[in-house]
Amino acid sequence: MNLLERVKALLLTPRSEWPIIEREPADLAHLFTNYVGYLAVIPAVAGFIGGSVIGVTVGGVGTVRTGFFSGLMFAIFSYLMTFVGVYVIAWIIEMLAPRFGGQKNFANALRVASYFPTPFWLAGIFSILPGLSFLGILGLYGFYLLWLGLPALMKAPQDKAGGYTAAIVACTIFVALVIAVTLGGMFGISRSLL
Repeated sequence: MNLLERVKALLLTPRSEWPIIEREPADLAHLFTNYVGYLAVIPAVAGFIGGSVIGVTVGGVGTVRTGFFSGLMFAIFSYLMTFVGVYVIAWIIEMLAPRFGGQKNFANALRVASYFPTPFWLAGIFSILPGLSFLGILGLYGFYLLWLGLPALMKAPQDKAGGYTAAIVACTIFVALVIAVTLGGMFGISRSLL
């Protein structure tokens, strides 16, 4: 399946897409180069354009932009940290599976971790115009994809899917905060929170 078909199917027919995903290759290199690598670039590039090219209007000051080099380095590092985040979340999904009646299976955990963030990455396009970045909330649809994907791929019983999803959501938020703090320390906290 090509990238656009996969994105469309995940967004419009996720229940029927997870079983298809389970039958496809799940090695790290394949998922990272054929899916994550393409979608994770959206928020990185959009954030760079929004912060360094377009800028943010600040009352009484005018338009404030991040320096070109600093913005570019931030975009590159945030892009690379996405891969770290996906891997860590896959590991957590696998480790928590037995606690929620699921089966440990790193290949399937990697599939879930690679595909459920799709809406978050797509919503990253709104960072291109800092005034629209609040529309990134549309990415929360990814947690619904997670809720569907955990029982389908990790074989967690449906009655435990809610708790499993909540645990993974909490861990995902924690991992995202650690990454944000790391990037904030490298590039200045205000830039990482834009």
